[in-house]
Amino acid sequence: MRKTLVYCAVTLMVLGLSLTTKSASGASRAKEMTVKGEVVDLPCFEGKGGARGESHKSCALSCAKRGNQLAIVEDGTNAVYAITGKYAAEKNEKLIPFVAEMVVAKGEVSEKDGKKWLDVSDIKKAEK
Repeated sequence: MRKTLVYCAVTLMVLGLSLTTKSASGASRAKEMTVKGEVVDLPCFEGKGGARGESHKSCALSCAKRGNQLAIVEDGTNAVYAITGKYAAEKNEKLIPFVAEMVVAKGEVSEKDGKKWLDVSDIKKAEK
């Protein structure tokens, strides 16, 4: 009986370690990319059926100034990149001029738990 308990305990420890290793590797390595798309207020975009564009600009600006998570919805693919790093700091202060605008952003893209994250190093309005 004692041997059975020891074997079960060892098995559970090995399973626990393998699950921990697997979840820790759920994040991909960051790679430098350029993304072209619209800057959106992520909670509204996800919660209000894709709220974006000029008709949603005043709401998105208000949310951005409160510090809501902003993202870029990539033109063409509709991939969503949540913005992180210095541009998202201080309640999105550096991103306010870009809300609801088409932009070209450069930075490191990583993926974790099925979400894409963009640590923006440079951003500018896209040429029309």
